Parts: sequence; structure tokens; C-alpha cells
Amino acid sequence: MNVRLFVKSGCPWCDEAMEWLDDHGIEYTTLNVSADLEAREEMRELTGQTKAPSIDVDGEVLADFGADELEAWWDEKGYPVNPES
Repeated sequence: MNVRLFVKSGCPWCDEAMEWLDDHGIEYTTLNVSADLEAREEMRELTGQTKAPSIDVDGEVLADFGADELEAWWDEKGYPVNPES
């Protein structure tokens, strides 16, 4: 499973998303769109917007979300979690 999380520097919702992924033992790559213009453009192309956090899991995208929305989306997609990690 390829998980990429697009974040912005100083974004509390981005911090919550990373915490949720960490708490559930999910490996992911972080792309900071504040510091990386290429990542910012890719996020905009994937989501149609510039808001973070946005997540791409094997081509499935969720944009501009909070941790509760991430959890509901993750469950809806049936993605695995490992809470013991």
C-alpha cells in the first residue's frame, strides 16, 4: 500500500493526520507542499485544490480533512490498520 500525505508547515490538521496514521501503525510518505513546489502542484492536480492535509492511498484521494474524517474514510475504504504498532 502506497500512502502519501500532503501537508503544510504549521498546519494543526496535518499534525493530527500524521498522529492518526502513526497511532494506527500506517507507513506513509510526507510531502510538505509549503516547501516543495512540485508536491504542491501534484496535490493541486490530484485534489483540484490547495488545502492540506490531503492523502493519496494507491490512487484514492481524500482532500482537506480532519482526523475524524480520515478515520471514517479509511474505514469506508477497508484499508488495514495496526493499532498495536
